[in-house]
Amino acid sequence: MSEAASGAASSGRAAPVTTRVANLAGLLTRPARRFGDRPALIDGELSLSWRELDERSGAMAAALRDRFGVVKGDRVLVQSRNCHQMFESMFACFRLGAVWVPTNVRQTPDEVAVVAETSGATGMICNVAFPGHVDACRASASPPRSCVAIGEAAFGESYDALIEEHRGTSVTDAIVDRGDPCWFFFTSGTTGQPKASVLTHGQMAFVVINHLHDLMPGTGPDDVSLVVAPLSHGAGVHQLVQVAAGATTVLMPGERFNVPTAWSLVERYRVSNLFTVPTIVRQLVEHPSVASVDHSSLRHVVYAGAPMYREDQKRALQVLGPVLVQYFGLGEVTGNITVLPPDDHHVEDGPDTRIGSCGFARTGMEVSVQDEHGTLLDAGETGEIGAAGPALFAGYYRNSEANAKAFRDGWFRTGDLGHLDAEGYLYMIGIGAGQDRAPPTPPGMRVRTGRFEKLRSGETGNTDASVVLRRQDHMYARATVVPPASTSTGDEFSQLP
Repeated sequence: MSEAASGAASSGRAAPVTTRVANLAGLLTRPARRFGDRPALIDGELSLSWRELDERSGAMAAALRDRFGVVKGDRVLVQSRNCHQMFESMFACFRLGAVWVPTNVRQTPDEVAVVAETSGATGMICNVAFPGHVDACRASASPPRSCVAIGEAAFGESYDALIEEHRGTSVTDAIVDRGDPCWFFFTSGTTGQPKASVLTHGQMAFVVINHLHDLMPGTGPDDVSLVVAPLSHGAGVHQLVQVAAGATTVLMPGERFNVPTAWSLVERYRVSNLFTVPTIVRQLVEHPSVASVDHSSLRHVVYAGAPMYREDQKRALQVLGPVLVQYFGLGEVTGNITVLPPDDHHVEDGPDTRIGSCGFARTGMEVSVQDEHGTLLDAGETGEIGAAGPALFAGYYRNSEANAKAFRDGWFRTGDLGHLDAEGYLYMIGIGAGQDRAPPTPPGMRVRTGRFEKLRSGETGNTDASVVLRRQDHMYARATVVPPASTSTGDEFSQLP
């Protein structure tokens, strides 16, 4: 016996005989075989069956492979608002063993070009509403060699035309290892520099199972899920879970969230779960339309991204009943650190009401609180929150400096401050020093200070100019550049989306 083998045997460890895992594209193929013509995804008046959704994702995989040469490991950038084509593209990439790289739909063309360069994207799928983003990516230092247009546009071949051309073409799911990447989940901290969190097939399989067990137990093919957030981020993970369960996905129409529309869809399709953020929950329960619809089908309203104010929590429980589920988790841990289930949400304050807690450790995960040296702290002591377990990402793509900061002794350092109580419930109280992290900013996408600096200097040539924010609605603000001593109303100045 070799010295290495002897050492492994004496420690009780054994190298795995195989690390092969199921390709995540199989999560779609399974319900397609079982449920065939039942509705899988509803996008406006379009309803796609499980069979159709699987066939369309397979056809796009064939198009990416045969027309554009996409192979295992290639990255495919996706710039799009929520639509069925965007959702299909996820499974098309998975099927090939390629990496799905969705962008923040609110990013500027130059910012998306940086994402393209950082990820090394070889292909791009872009909604017709964003031709400038295609131009910026093509003008970058490492332009994608192909582009597919969702809709009809001069910048690329039509997505739907490619589907029809390649419908019925056989594509076998790529053989994948548990560490093979499937999704680049982009995050950035206070510096605004994008980092690609590498999500893998093995990790995401665990995340799917964990979400079903801890967040939405009992979810299955009779359930319906409403999408009220961008598929590029947490909602994409949530809907991947729905596919695994055979539950129907319903997309919100339009570019902006509309409360009456959301409630009408809940009633029409008997929606049983949705994923959102606390401010959207507040909007849903405060709007008069909630009283005019039947929302009794709702079983799980999953919220994350920020703590919910106690009064908002009470109001939601009074209006919706015991359906609230909270989780804490960053993109790097795919929303998989803690859970506060319905049983821990109480309308009345009392000894069992854990006001301010984001829950206890998710099944299979470990949560710690550490001091600045990495020493584990006792219950009640405040320090940096750490997480360990199978839901952890593989690291930041080609960013050794960020990886060195983010990991210590096997723990992922969240950069968040908090403490655990004696029963293992976590209370998050702020953002720690030394981490490239920004606090949660619900419910929209964060706008970094660097964008304001670039905007004001570019518009006026004067760094003494001001940027004024005007609230548009509950999700968006408009930024206007105002030069020094200006008496302008600001209408003639550029606006930051």
